[in-house]
Amino acid sequence: MTVKILAACGAGVNSSHQIKDALESEMKKRGYDVKCDAIMIKDLNEDMMSHYDIYAQIAKTDMSFTPKIPVVDAGAILYRMPAMSKPVFDKVESIIKSEGLS
Repeated sequence: MTVKILAACGAGVNSSHQIKDALESEMKKRGYDVKCDAIMIKDLNEDMMSHYDIYAQIAKTDMSFTPKIPVVDAGAILYRMPAMSKPVFDKVESIIKSEGLS
């Protein structure tokens, strides 16, 4: 089963793509089939989010709705420091396991 993750940033081309690449790469190393999409935060809405399993947020953003899927604070991945990004990857893996997504 492919785990679908959504990442969003201001322009949808830099931070969200770095998080996308890092999540797909690390989760593959851990044995998970993960597909991550990167979008512009302005395009994020409740209907779009309903098609994903996990939302990897870069920064806490006030939305007009409450996400119905698990949210992971993924901004630390951008620092590219293993000590900071490992807890994010561990949290994603924990959600995959606890939600029965693998």
